[in-house]
Amino acid sequence: MWDLILNPFVTILAWLYAALNQDIVLAIVVLTVIIRFLTYPLLAKQQESSRKMQQIQPQLKKLQEKYKNDKEKLSQAQMKLYKENKVNPVGGCFPMVIQFPILIGLYQAIFFALAATPFQLVDLSERLLIPGLDSLIPLQRMWTPIPQLAGLLPELDLTLAPTENPHYSLILPLLVLVTTWAQQKLTMATTGQKTAKKDDDDDDDGKPAGGQAQMMKSMTTIMPIMFGFFSLSFSVGLSVYFVASNLIGIIQYSPQGRNVLDKLFGKKQTDEAPVEIVLEPDEPVKKPRKRRKKKPRKK
Repeated sequence: MWDLILNPFVTILAWLYAALNQDIVLAIVVLTVIIRFLTYPLLAKQQESSRKMQQIQPQLKKLQEKYKNDKEKLSQAQMKLYKENKVNPVGGCFPMVIQFPILIGLYQAIFFALAATPFQLVDLSERLLIPGLDSLIPLQRMWTPIPQLAGLLPELDLTLAPTENPHYSLILPLLVLVTTWAQQKLTMATTGQKTAKKDDDDDDDGKPAGGQAQMMKSMTTIMPIMFGFFSLSFSVGLSVYFVASNLIGIIQYSPQGRNVLDKLFGKKQTDEAPVEIVLEPDEPVKKPRKRRKKKPRKK
């Protein structure tokens, strides 16, 4: 089942390698650009859904406060709010579910293409779907970042980790860390997380909320460090993929990049204000009127 995604990616990567003068790094970058470009409509849909959810957060909090003791009425009011604002609560998850196997397949394709052992080379040749591409195996795994300094700068082995390559390759994990951090910051700005952070700073009792905003802040700090640390043990070729993917993500999340991509995909920019629902006041309990006793008329 997984081979249905993996094998086409490996084949396309090998074909790009042949078409781009057997430059495996350039082939990795071009394939990453193609995949990120083709999956942009899913990313845009996910961003739009997240943005709408952030816009209606204040109204959701009002509903939760009003109907905190009545879950049924709360559910009905929330569904009405979603319907009025055309928001799907799980709309941001579905595009992510589709993107995830595609991006993992791309990652695995690069891993298999950079075959280092005889077993991996045989496995790579069996995954190529176009006849004749197996003649390219093994793919060139030595790479010089600056061709003009080929004689002075030692080559990098793309199948080895930065710690097993010349010392200057340690800049790659640093680039992974910086580009991951920049992409996370742009993601938060694009989906409206800054507004959410401002709204969630204080609860009704004046104490720090520490909810969604705190979680997003932690993600922005932890994820870049985690990916940078992992890149020390990943192969250099995979670090190149992470840097390229992050740079493309930064372009996609930037306002200028989104405008260009939206025009290419024919998507119109819409910044509609959320539809507000007027909360009906709770009806007071009517007390039964006391009947007055009629006084007997004087004759």
